[in-house]
Amino acid sequence: MSQGPLSGVTILDMTRALAGPVATLILSGLGARVIRIEQPEVGEGRTSAPFIGSEGVSLKKRDGDVSLGHVIRHRGKDSITLNLKHPKAKEIFKDLVQQVDIVVENFSPGTSDRLGVGYRDARAIKPSIVYTSITGYGHAGGSPGKVMDAVAQALAGTMMVSGLPEDPPVRHGMPFADLVTPLFAVIGTLAALRHRDQTGEGQHVDVSMLGVMTSLQAMEPWKILEDLGVPTRTGNTVPRLSPFGIYKAQDAYVALCPAVHDRTRINFFTAIGRPELAEDERFNNQPGRLLHHKELEDVVSDWIKGLPADEAVERLIAHGAMAARVRTPDEANKDVRVLRRGEVVPVEHPVVGAVNDNEGNGINAAGLPIVFSQTPAKYARTSDELGGHNEDVFQGILGYSKEQLEELANEGVI
Repeated sequence: MSQGPLSGVTILDMTRALAGPVATLILSGLGARVIRIEQPEVGEGRTSAPFIGSEGVSLKKRDGDVSLGHVIRHRGKDSITLNLKHPKAKEIFKDLVQQVDIVVENFSPGTSDRLGVGYRDARAIKPSIVYTSITGYGHAGGSPGKVMDAVAQALAGTMMVSGLPEDPPVRHGMPFADLVTPLFAVIGTLAALRHRDQTGEGQHVDVSMLGVMTSLQAMEPWKILEDLGVPTRTGNTVPRLSPFGIYKAQDAYVALCPAVHDRTRINFFTAIGRPELAEDERFNNQPGRLLHHKELEDVVSDWIKGLPADEAVERLIAHGAMAARVRTPDEANKDVRVLRRGEVVPVEHPVVGAVNDNEGNGINAAGLPIVFSQTPAKYARTSDELGGHNEDVFQGILGYSKEQLEELANEGVI
């Protein structure tokens, strides 16, 4: 089997929390070797519940348990320990940078420079280095301070595009900023790597959580629609694409998006037993459906509430409309289609292997949702033990002696 498309690329990972580790997880899944720096003795992100171990899952850490979140985010990464605050860490950082292609970090602006591991430091060591930073506001023209997911959602305006006009701000249930920002960090990193391969020149890739979230939010013309009488917050429906949204059937909710094109519009009205509405002046074009979206939504609601969800979905799909029953995350994670494609995969404890949940099932987590025809890529099943690759990296790659490693450990450097 061919190796991943980033085989031969080595990354030094200094990230923390969620956004940074997700970026390096993706790069690892694509075949890069990721050398992850953790704090000696305590590591990073290893104490967060829930935990998995030989006795199953728990919210309290037992002997031998590991954080499930840590396993999920750091699968396939080589763990080394290095106290970046120690004076000797700068020299070790210098040796590491000389051996890698990419550095990824998500410290607050100014922190990496104070530690002597910032972009200027890395570039002085190796001008061809690609150095990726993920911050709340960005390095170039940004503001100081830290940003967590909810803060990014709040500042980007995304909390005010969900729900109804009278509702309080609505936080997206997933840590959306933390999960989408790393995608742009990966895109930028790969683009910079391409540039380096063509020119030999490295660069700083600067990605902000606020910038990513605001950019995505600005894809929709919210203010223009408001000015034209279409409210921003419309609950479970999208008037601009009406009928488009979530509707209550007899036993469950159904998401449907049927009237995007003329043919699907005609088929949709046939499916709900109202073929005459396809030629109704209120509904026979997109501007008309937008102006009369409430009337159209009432028609759909009256039809679907009399049917079981599965029957409604089958009828809509049979007529070429896009529709699906609304599922729970657990139901979605058991879909044979995503399991077959490796988009959801098993994860394991680094020592005891497979662990079952409280229902006796194995534990699944995110897989890499990209299928390559020539260079298969996937996430590893588990994470490394703390410092599990110290000898391999410090001795095997950097050429340090066993005595040097013992001295560095005794001094609290590694």
